[in-house]
Amino acid sequence: MKFLLDTHAFLWWDADAEQLPDSLVKTLQDPTHEITLSVVSAWEMQIKAALGKLELRTPLSTLIGEQREKNGIGVLPISLQHVLALENLGDSHKDPFDRLLIAQARLEGLTVVTRDERFADYGVTVIRA
Repeated sequence: MKFLLDTHAFLWWDADAEQLPDSLVKTLQDPTHEITLSVVSAWEMQIKAALGKLELRTPLSTLIGEQREKNGIGVLPISLQHVLALENLGDSHKDPFDRLLIAQARLEGLTVVTRDERFADYGVTVIRA
């Protein structure tokens, strides 16, 4: 399976795995599964850290580098196709970062790891974080 971590799921996976269900941790640790972080989430974390709304344990570049090495997390870039797919989304979710994650998950066939139940409203497969 291919998973896309929502921003909060990535942060919990890194620093507070107790927030995640044990079964999910086992699934994410399975080397046959692909775990991905979107550039959307990196962008969101960087903005929130700069505004003082998010405290990271280490600089974001280090954090992502460590997770790529330790857990094999891949990074999904934002493409023009992802941005244009926003046009076809309804408007029940207003968060622009989450909307782009939804578009990416739909186009790339990814299962989203999130606590946000609104993702499923868009036909995205969700595993609850």
